Amino acid sequence: MRYWYLLLILFFYVATAQQKKLSLEDIWLKQAFEIETLQSFQTMKTGDFYTVLNQNSYGTFLDKFDFETQEKIETLVVTRDLPGIRYFETYVFNREENKLLLGVDLEPVYRRSKKGIYYVYDLVSKELQQISEQQIQEPSFSPDGKKVAYVYQNNIYVKDLSSLAVDQITQDGKINHIINGLADWVYEEEFSVVRAYQWNSDSDRIAYIRFDESQVPEFSMDIYGDELYPHPKVFKYPKAGQENSRVSLYVHNLITGEKLEPELGSLKQYYIPRLKWTHDPNSLVLTTLNRHQNNLNLVLIDTENNGVSLLHNQKDEAYFDLHDNLTFLKDNSFVWSSDTDGYNHLYHYNKEGELKNQITSGPWEVTKYYGYDPESKRLFYQSTEEGSINRGIYSIGLNGKTKKKLSLYNGENEAAFSSSFKYFINTHSNVETPTRYLLMNAESGKEIKVLKDNQPLADKLKEYELSVKEFSTLPTENGEFNMYLIKPPDFDPEKSYPLLMFQYSGPGSQRVVNRWKNPQRHDYWHHMLAQEGYLIACVDGRGTGFKGRDFEKTIYLELGKKELEDQIEAAKELGKLPYVDESRIGIWGWSYGGYMSTLAITKGADVFKMAIAVAPVTSWRFYDTVYTERYLRTPEENPTGYDDNSPLNFAELLEGDYLLVHGTGDDNVHVQNSMRMIDALVDANKQFDYFSYPDRAHGIRRGKNTRFHLFQKMTTFIRNSLGAPEK
Repeated sequence: MRYWYLLLILFFYVATAQQKKLSLEDIWLKQAFEIETLQSFQTMKTGDFYTVLNQNSYGTFLDKFDFETQEKIETLVVTRDLPGIRYFETYVFNREENKLLLGVDLEPVYRRSKKGIYYVYDLVSKELQQISEQQIQEPSFSPDGKKVAYVYQNNIYVKDLSSLAVDQITQDGKINHIINGLADWVYEEEFSVVRAYQWNSDSDRIAYIRFDESQVPEFSMDIYGDELYPHPKVFKYPKAGQENSRVSLYVHNLITGEKLEPELGSLKQYYIPRLKWTHDPNSLVLTTLNRHQNNLNLVLIDTENNGVSLLHNQKDEAYFDLHDNLTFLKDNSFVWSSDTDGYNHLYHYNKEGELKNQITSGPWEVTKYYGYDPESKRLFYQSTEEGSINRGIYSIGLNGKTKKKLSLYNGENEAAFSSSFKYFINTHSNVETPTRYLLMNAESGKEIKVLKDNQPLADKLKEYELSVKEFSTLPTENGEFNMYLIKPPDFDPEKSYPLLMFQYSGPGSQRVVNRWKNPQRHDYWHHMLAQEGYLIACVDGRGTGFKGRDFEKTIYLELGKKELEDQIEAAKELGKLPYVDESRIGIWGWSYGGYMSTLAITKGADVFKMAIAVAPVTSWRFYDTVYTERYLRTPEENPTGYDDNSPLNFAELLEGDYLLVHGTGDDNVHVQNSMRMIDALVDANKQFDYFSYPDRAHGIRRGKNTRFHLFQKMTTFIRNSLGAPEK
């Protein structure tokens, strides 16, 4: 008996000893832990079907599936049947779903925008038609499927798919001067909009926004490339307090050729970040915002009679978080979300803009709105009702009654509903469960079938020595904050460990969330560091999202102040734990997180021994108007809000080890931020480490080895700075 007992102990010892450790090569070069997804998954509008894009060495296939039976109905498109096309990257159906827009050879312009070659493929006749020989942007079918609109060199064109005639409906587009139908840089980045034109439901009018960039200052950065001389990339970038594009609305009548410019008067305001047609083909609704972004109008325009009226107005003492939840029902009443009662909730208004009822309520947030089913009179949404780090799927009556939870599992749940709202595909994960795709019954909330579960990845990870990410709340003198902690797999509470804190901290953000390891692979790197003996902590302090209006907007007019206070207090509280070495606490972050870690190693140098800042803002005076003024107003109005928490002004306080990293091709947070920080540190005679990645953008991704190289450098810096953990 004792013999078998000893063998059993030996077995478990050997099994444990043979567990693998994560490596930078596994994470960044081999990409050994990628999840399988439903590629380019789309639900169809004509029937309870969905499509999935598949690519292999033989080409690209677009397959159609039945929601109920999960059987593949047919392969709609295969590239071997498309002469001259080896693959396609994107696809968009027309309204009847008998034609497709296919995009190939797509090139990024900025974060969200792309240009490329596009084709129309007729699923009935099997005919393929190239829209233009030029690289175009944002093509879209007219609702009747007879035409395609697109933008080329800042002008809008409309092509008739039968006659092949092309109508250029704007003439004044000019690079870095006038843009028609596309957002400028700052609208794209901060309002998340690229296409700035919309068809009406009768396919006879196109509403579009014209951006006059002529007064917007230009930003120039050198592109080093591989030629003998670098060349400048010049684009319009409005920094805080500077001129924005002057925006105006036009409605082009495709029948008469007439162009209407509605007179918005005082309802226009400074920004026009959204335009949306109602079900009435003559009625258009604009969202307008003042420059401070705390006064929002929904403006109703009668494009037939050139009438303009205020549909809805909201004011906020701080600012609005813009969204896309404006949904018009068949009677032109509408659903809208706001944090009027302190949390983001759904509201129902009649077509005159009068409140009918608040649909959802409670000390939690609606985080996504999926749509309304007129058959059952139910709305479908995602929320934080099970805690701010979780997301669940729910349905509720338009009257705010008969709420039902539809997701079954704790963690993060997202939904893609069938056209009838009878079914949905639930994308689920949590900290212990890789992403799964579940077919669900939207009426009963019952699971029908597991479509993909990433079990091979889960099994593979069992071979590795991984810790569990532990969630908790951290009490501090500034409040209780959501936190996660990753301990070494062989954690011993009697030992003392160095601590690395990770954060982003930007307004409305969230990093402490119960989902599978993030797609940037930071989580795997954190687990690798934990295997080496480091504690990893992340704390979402004041200003972060999904805990109500007051928690987020408390940072108004003084970015960086309370966020830094909370990271310092969190570090102090964690430093009191018996297994944390308070003399070896580091912090790192990217973008806003890099700004915070730079503040931490200067204004918080008595707490933090080390900081890494990747692509940080170092003065909000260098960042764009829309983002910065939303939280700080203009530098002229609020100079102390810009300067009292700018790391540039506290370089002399640097005491610990500081690594600064930036891509020289960053069109978002310009490398100017790091250059000025370097200058301030040199003037203060402070030693630090700096590394730049030529021509890399804000994400520092381009090239096979770039991320591997970056995280090698960061890992070495941490080891040298925080020292080897106790063995």
